[in-house]
Amino acid sequence: MPAATVHRYLIALGSNRRHARFGLPRQVLAAALERVATEGMRVIAAASPIETDPIGPSIRRYANSAAVIETALEPEALLAKLKRIERDFGRRPGGQRWRARVLDLDIVLWSGGAYASATLTIPHPLFRERNFVLDPALAVAPDWRDPLTRATVRQLHARLTGPGALPKRAACQ
Repeated sequence: MPAATVHRYLIALGSNRRHARFGLPRQVLAAALERVATEGMRVIAAASPIETDPIGPSIRRYANSAAVIETALEPEALLAKLKRIERDFGRRPGGQRWRARVLDLDIVLWSGGAYASATLTIPHPLFRERNFVLDPALAVAPDWRDPLTRATVRQLHARLTGPGALPKRAACQ
């Protein structure tokens, strides 16, 4: 029987609500990474959390990070597992967009290139415009190429934050 294909994924992590068991948002991110490692995924690299301003109606600052993981899971199976972890940490589906949340786990990139279904788009459609994703991603995957633009994470970060940075679109589009 052939060995399962191992995929690499770049995952964005975010939290801006305290968790009763794990504590402050930075601690929630650390606990989430530990949980990922116990769910059949191998954490290759994880960025130190950064604090960022919220998008939308939330008033709490976010702790954001990024991690590169390896797993035999295909994109839809990984999404289902990440959503289950979010629910286990207290996140509830539905409700107001961009509200405060205990845990947010997003698939940003994967080693298979681009992917699209009714429930998942890889690369994440807005990651190129989000410094709170690109800053931590730069620490763990600077040379990973966006399969659509062919730019590296380093180049995308420079485009967003450098002296000749492109104008930012409205965050709540």
